[in-house]
Amino acid sequence: MSIDKRNQLGHEPFRYRVSKQETVFIDYEGRQVTTLKGKQAQKFLARAANATDEKERQLLMAKATGNFKRGNERG
Repeated sequence: MSIDKRNQLGHEPFRYRVSKQETVFIDYEGRQVTTLKGKQAQKFLARAANATDEKERQLLMAKATGNFKRGNERG
């Protein structure tokens, strides 16, 4: 069973940045959509470091952002 059935993560829409205070900022197509702090950030960074490839990191970021898209994200 494929999680990314429509291949939305294939073009790598997610990126993340880490601040000096270990706050993680997750961007979707160049726009910041989520901020992770404390234990959430540490857990995310550990999983991202252990990811086997970029697609796995994309999936981690997608899950971390939750359901932020409601159909009006374009524009």
